[in-house]
Amino acid sequence: MKKMLAEFIGTFTLVLLGCGAAVIAGADGTTGIGLAGISFAFGFALIGMAYGIGPVSGCHINPAVSIGAVAAGRMKISQALQYILAQVAGAIVAAFVLMMIATGQADYTVAANGLGQNGWGTGYLGEYSLGAAFLFELVATFLFVVVILGATGAGAPAALAGLAIGLTLVVIHLVGINVTGVSVNPARSIGPAVFAGEAALSQLWLFLVAPVLGALAAGLLFASGLLDPAE
Repeated sequence: MKKMLAEFIGTFTLVLLGCGAAVIAGADGTTGIGLAGISFAFGFALIGMAYGIGPVSGCHINPAVSIGAVAAGRMKISQALQYILAQVAGAIVAAFVLMMIATGQADYTVAANGLGQNGWGTGYLGEYSLGAAFLFELVATFLFVVVILGATGAGAPAALAGLAIGLTLVVIHLVGINVTGVSVNPARSIGPAVFAGEAALSQLWLFLVAPVLGALAAGLLFASGLLDPAE
């Protein structure tokens, strides 16, 4: 229960502050923090939680990370399922809280302004294709989980793991926000989609499938010993 609570709080923080940066602080670099600011908000939220709850649960705060840990042989499936339940719950509650805060502004509506949901295609940010969106989420999640498994593995400097992982998330966002809004985290996508409406829900499958496949590939790579420093 202690680990599930930590995962709930960590995922809540990531979604509230990361998506909140997009919804409240603004993507327009002239009047708001811009895409770079949003990227750093996600990364810094993760860094903070890595040191805040890392000693309790390992700070997965992402179903893809938990699935990658299972594939790498570092976690049991039963525990991963508990983590994922807590992560999804934290993301949904965070999205609800964000929506309640955002609606405090007179001209805000979820339909017009969104809730930081992921997507692709016509009308969404850079209007990238389905193929480009899937490929980005697959590869970005693979690289993200490789960094996580490597930074938290035996022989890695544990004190720097949170920093390395958080900065990797920043770079992924800097590259990919215009492509998909960046998920690499099914829980982060589920939370806003629940409240954002039919369009977000209809595209949610991609942000479940691609990150899971990328995480599985990274986990199996570590399980094979090809990236094990002891081999």
